[in-house]
Amino acid sequence: MPLILISGYPSSGKTYRSNQLVESFKSKIQASSDARISRLTVCHINHQSLGLDRHVYREARTEKDARATEYSAVKRALGKDTIVVADGLNYIKGFRYQLYCEAKALQTPSCVVHVGTPVDTCREINTRLLENDSKEGGYAVDIFDNLIYRYEEPNGMTRWDSPLFTVPYDDEGPPCQDIWDAMIGSEGKAKTVKPNLATMMKPATESDHLYELDKTSQEILNVIMKWQKDHPGEGGGELPEAEGTIELPANPVSLPQLQRVRRQFISLNRLHSVPKTRIRSSFIEYLNDNLI
Repeated sequence: MPLILISGYPSSGKTYRSNQLVESFKSKIQASSDARISRLTVCHINHQSLGLDRHVYREARTEKDARATEYSAVKRALGKDTIVVADGLNYIKGFRYQLYCEAKALQTPSCVVHVGTPVDTCREINTRLLENDSKEGGYAVDIFDNLIYRYEEPNGMTRWDSPLFTVPYDDEGPPCQDIWDAMIGSEGKAKTVKPNLATMMKPATESDHLYELDKTSQEILNVIMKWQKDHPGEGGGELPEAEGTIELPANPVSLPQLQRVRRQFISLNRLHSVPKTRIRSSFIEYLNDNLI
């Protein structure tokens, strides 16, 4: 069943909005006489349920471990009768894309709910939480500022952030009915999502599969770096490449950024893969999704 990703600035009220959404969905399930709906359950995953605290964002290693914990929990919870609400910062678009791929591989829909609280309001709330020593806690000032700086706001024009529902700070609650209709459907039957080649999970049968992943993806990175070297100062562009076209963003892409995307692609396809003949086109598709 659907995956609902909650995203927003630190101290923006994400858990409050998530609880509103969870309660609304539970009420709809309990009140329904339709067996297809009454069998559904709602799984709310957040830092509290995972035993994580806000200090994990102080160091890159602990933050990475926290994301891995959330990713594993979401992956385990996704199922045909479970609505998963992943309540967290979810501020990195690459991480949202990974979770989107997990949902798509199971042919279940997903959406993003953006808690649109202004930065200044978040700062006031965070300061109040710190001063009152609230059980809900607050982020240390340096962690708060760093997370605000690194936040990658959801973009409804991208597949992994669509459909996108934004909840303004002064709204009474999220658009629960709209989200329900988009994810569950008016008849209580989740919409079927067709996985693409980049997200289909098939057991790898070729012994040299990992070698081909590494070799082919590196070849494509070399094409991009050579083009950027030969066209200094030129933003954007389309690079015709065998089995696809690489669409470059307006700003030059650094090698570390390309390598990060490449590692993500290899990690996603290390044990489960598209056929060897489709590695090149699948990686080009993955690049085009992540270099926007």
